This record gives sequence, C-alpha cells and structure tokens, in this order.
Amino acid sequence: MTTQPLPPRADIPEDQTWNVASIFPNIEAWKKAFAEMEITLQETEKYQGKLGSSPKVLLEWLELSERIKQRMYHLYFYASLNYAVDTTNQEYAALTGMVGGLVARCMAALAFTEPEIMAIDFDTLKNWVKTGPGLDIYAHYFHNLERQAAHIRSGEVEALLGQVGDPFQAASETHNILAVADLTFKPALDSAGNEHEVSHSNLDVLLSSRDRELRKNAFESYADAHLAFRNTMASCLSAGYRQDVFLSRAHLFNNSLEAALATSFLPVEVYHNVISTYRKNLPIWHRYWEVCRKALKLDTMHVYDTRVDLIENMPKVSYEQVSDWVVDGLRILGDDYAETVRRGIKELRWVDYHPNKGKRFGAFSAGYAGTQPFIMMSFDGTLGSLGTLAHELGHSMHSLLTWQNQPLVYSDYSLFVAEVASNFHQAIVRAHLFETVKDPAFQIGMIDEAMANFHRYFFIMPSLAIFDLEAHQQIEKGGALTAEYLTNLMADIFQEGYGPNVVIDRERVGSVWMQFSTHLYSNYYTYQYTTGISAAHALAEPILAGDTAARDRYLSMLKAGASMDPLDALKMAGVDMTTPEPVEKTFKVLEKLIDRLEKLVVNE
Repeated sequence: MTTQPLPPRADIPEDQTWNVASIFPNIEAWKKAFAEMEITLQETEKYQGKLGSSPKVLLEWLELSERIKQRMYHLYFYASLNYAVDTTNQEYAALTGMVGGLVARCMAALAFTEPEIMAIDFDTLKNWVKTGPGLDIYAHYFHNLERQAAHIRSGEVEALLGQVGDPFQAASETHNILAVADLTFKPALDSAGNEHEVSHSNLDVLLSSRDRELRKNAFESYADAHLAFRNTMASCLSAGYRQDVFLSRAHLFNNSLEAALATSFLPVEVYHNVISTYRKNLPIWHRYWEVCRKALKLDTMHVYDTRVDLIENMPKVSYEQVSDWVVDGLRILGDDYAETVRRGIKELRWVDYHPNKGKRFGAFSAGYAGTQPFIMMSFDGTLGSLGTLAHELGHSMHSLLTWQNQPLVYSDYSLFVAEVASNFHQAIVRAHLFETVKDPAFQIGMIDEAMANFHRYFFIMPSLAIFDLEAHQQIEKGGALTAEYLTNLMADIFQEGYGPNVVIDRERVGSVWMQFSTHLYSNYYTYQYTTGISAAHALAEPILAGDTAARDRYLSMLKAGASMDPLDALKMAGVDMTTPEPVEKTFKVLEKLIDRLEKLVVNE
C-alpha cells in the first residue's frame, strides 16, 4: 500500500466541503455579529435581580437569554468549524480564541438566571406557568430546576463559576494543540523498507494494512510521539480532572461521577452497570482476538494486529456509492426521512469529507438550532468510511428533528442519548447491506466495519470509562495523576480487555489516554458511547423486523430533544437503560458477528 501526501485546504473542491457560509457569509459578517453580541450582553444587566417581579419580565428574559445563546453558538460554530478543517490557518485560530472568551462572558452574564428563578418559589412558578402567557412551554425546564435546586448556588457564586469556564479550558486546549498541531510522527517503514507518512487521519489505514511490519511501525510511531509529551499531557489531564472534582464539590455533590450524571438525571448505577456488564462479557472479546489470530495465521497476536484487514484487497467504494447505500438503508424510517438525508448529502453540503493538511482527525456532527447540520470526516474509500458517514448522519438527523420540533429551550438533547441515533443508523444500514450485497469479500468488509465500531464503542470506550472513574477517584482521595500512574492504569485495563493471548506493549498501549485529547476532558463522557450503541441495537431489532409502531416511537424519541428526561425518552422508544438487558443484548449482536466472521475467514 502507499499513502499520498495530503493536499492543502485551498485545493479541496467546494462541493467536497461543508457550507459554513450558510451561518455567516464571510469573516466580516462574523465580526459584525460578534461586535453586536458584545452590545447585546449589556442588556442582560437590566434583568438581574428582577426575574421574580412578574411573569412578563421572566418570559422576556428567558426569550432574550435563548437568543443570546443561539447567536453565541452560531458565532462559535462558524469559527470552530473553519478551524477544525484547517488548524494551520491562524486567522481561524484567532477567531476561535475570540469566541472562546465570548462564550465564557455569555455564560457569566447568564449565570444569575437559575438562582433567581429558584428564588421565586416553585409553587409560584407553577402558578405562573398556568396563568402567564408563553411560560407554559417552560414547565419541564422549571421542573428540572426544582430537582437541581440543592446543587445550584447563589447568583454571585454561579456567576463566578461561569467566569472560570474560559481559563478552565486551558488544560484541554493545551493537550489538544499538542496532539493535533505539534506532534511529529516518525515515518513508518513497511516490510520492503519504504517510508509511509503517519498522521492522525491515516493511522487507521496503516493499522489495517496486511503488511505486519508497517502496522507495527505505525503503531509504535503514533504511540511514541505521544509518549514524548507524557509529562505535559499528564499535567493537562490532571488539571482537567481536578476541575471536574472542584466543580462537583462547588455544586455540593458527593463526588464527580454523581455530578456528571446529575445533568441528565441519571443514577450512578447506570455507569456502574456499563462497567460490570462489560467486564462480565470480556470472554466474547477474547474469542474475537483468537478468531483474528487464526484468520491471519499468526503464532502470537499483538495489539497492532487487532485492526488489520482479514483479507487481501478489502472492497473499495466511492463517496457517491456510499451516499446512495446510506439513503437506501434509511428508507426503513420512511421516505421523508431518507429524502432529508439525500438532500443534506447531495445538495446542501452538510458533509466535509475530503482529507487535507491541517484537518482535525476523527469525525463529528455539529450545529445549533438555526443552522444546518455540519459533518466533518475524512473519507478514504473504505467501508469504514461508509459507517462513519451513516453514524454522523444519525447525529445530524437527531439534531435536525429536535430543532424542527422543539422550542429553543429544548432544542438540544442530553449527551446520554447522543450516541443512540448514530449507532442506530449504522445498525440499520449494515443490516440493509448484509441483505442486498452477498459478495463474500463485501460481507467480510461489512463485518470489519461493524467490528471497528464495536471495538471503539464496546471495547475502547468502556475501557476509558473504567479509566475515567479510577482516575477521578484518585484525585478525590488526594492522589496524584502522574504520567507513570496514568499509563500503568491504562495498561492494566487493556491487559484485562485483550486477555491472556494478546501481547501487550505496556508503555505504548498504556499511552492510549494521551490519544483522547477531547473525550477525557468531557467529565465522564466515554461510558455514553457504550450505552448509546446498546440502546441503538436494542431499538433497531424490532424496526428491522418491520414493526412500524417501533419505528414511530423511535422517531418520536428523536423529536423529543430535551423536552423530557433522556431515560424517559429511551423508555418511550422501547428500551430501559437502567437494566443490563440492552448491553447484554448488544453483546449477543457482537457474538453473532463473530460467528459469521469465523465461518467466512476461518472455517471457509
């Protein structure tokens, strides 16, 4: 295999980029809106201390604060999306820094809202909801505040905590800049002695190579570049975790886990359930590594062998073909749904898919009420990219349906449900292609796409969830997060996950925590990848069987946004995440994929 040099951003055709100009036509318009926001923020002062004066004043303030947030996020996404696809562009870097400060000022200016609303008295609020025109839509919001009341401090304290938001970003920003912009990777040599560039965007391609020498050297190059900054990154992560602990204590929670889950009104048992069910089912993963070892005819399995293509010449696909397959697979959700996706891909430029120099690694969906969805990915012609496109479109459709069906106050949804729609998309598109494309090589390719997703969501992420919990608890006990401690903790967790028959390079495998410069700063986020894929497969099962009522319940969940608790939204759709059943059921899906793979590559 060969890897081509990445083109500069300026050489990417417009139709392969996202339409960020749909937010602001140019930087001048952005700067004008930025200046207007600074003036608008001054209006907030006249409401402070007066929210309890009448239902009319409260409604005026709620509507103004929502408009401020909406405009703030439009400014934020214009800057951050442009920077994400070209981190070498210093103008967009400057805009991103400017808007980061604006976000902190906005949060500080709005921080008096919840303490003042709580001071009104909730019985009075309930009466205002019944009698004050326009306040009725805020009933669920007020109910949430009543449940959070014990953890909301005075307006002065909340304003101060809001102001620390900007400087508190320094640790994660430093880690991210190190990882994205400053790391240099040693070229990886293949078995013939040829050099291959190693980058964030092509690592997965290198690790999937049938050339064992190449994937070994790519794995080592990537890990070693991170290890060179181990102490700096450990200092950053320690600061990030200490901030989580500080904020949990400032808001009077017993610990940081309780604080993180309280934002979605989740019991901590949901988190512990993920970890215990994952650990219980680890023999399924150990069996998968053994199937891979046999298929590759290896005497010993190393971690750098776990993502290799199991056959020569995996199917290659075009972006146009993949787009059509995704739309066809999604027709099970209705023609209107599929047509919305088709227009987003083909006409409205939702997707920025061509790799280029300076483009952030990974993929994401972004946007806010009043914008279109935006998807960043780096399409590489593999079936894995098919899965990425389907996945991110799931996020985008979840957001779009929420924006279209909810007022601004409920126009977002909990992180707890964020990974459901994305994994659901992959599950149903995958099922469609298993049924319609019978070529054995394609079937193996689709299993590989599935296993890559399961590897990330059902192996890496629960491993990081264990790491998250133990590292936070180390801080809470007064311990230190040194590079040695973090690397050994990560290596121990992966030793358990890979099992006794996979060789572990402890230092390099233990460096994985350094490679997640966003996820580990999101305060116990990673477990939600596992709950998300579990709920997705549990919900997909009856819909794939033709249950239209299940389909309608699922779509209702997507449209609900934040208008109901995430656990209740998922229960409405048909899955109860307070039980181990969805996680267990998804391990059964994983086991069936391994069965199918074994027949194709070992028992053929």
